[in-house]
Amino acid sequence: MAPIPTTPHITESALIPAPLARVWHLIKLPSFPHFWTALSKAEDVKGTSPETDIVRWTFKDGTKLEVKMEEHSVTTPPPPPFFPTSREGCQRSPPEAFSAWATMEAGEKAQAQAEGGIVGKPALSYTSAVSTVRCWPVTSGEKEGCTFVTWTGNFSGDADAGVIEDARYKRREALADLAAAVVQGK
Repeated sequence: MAPIPTTPHITESALIPAPLARVWHLIKLPSFPHFWTALSKAEDVKGTSPETDIVRWTFKDGTKLEVKMEEHSVTTPPPPPFFPTSREGCQRSPPEAFSAWATMEAGEKAQAQAEGGIVGKPALSYTSAVSTVRCWPVTSGEKEGCTFVTWTGNFSGDADAGVIEDARYKRREALADLAAAVVQGK
């Protein structure tokens, strides 16, 4: 039977009830276990080049994924860490609010040797993926002071529908966990 045709791109999004300054620090790769309940730990991978940040995520089911941070940047300096609370649990952002993003890459060992990709254990069934988490402050309206977050994934053409749907589910789960974590003050 032929595989189900699917696009190798997904986007999931959520409105997080916290200002961008709080969310920003949680989307750094080593911080993901602070909110994502599927992860048991994150640790730096030693022995890579000094220009490369690689973090090994260990999932609670025992799966390990080494993820390379490609970029973690902001468009303007981050605002101060504390703001007065506004409506519905969100906090008002200062006028110099900024947008932020982090890009990460994962791939299997065969690609790691050829192109500098990253390792998954057990081995991934696809060659590579590039994910980007982007955050924007909500600056007006009923949800002012919240943060809009998107998590995209671009997979290599050998990723099947199961891989894409699993990634979609994991992103939805992680974004829901992020929202819950900021409400709990993590």
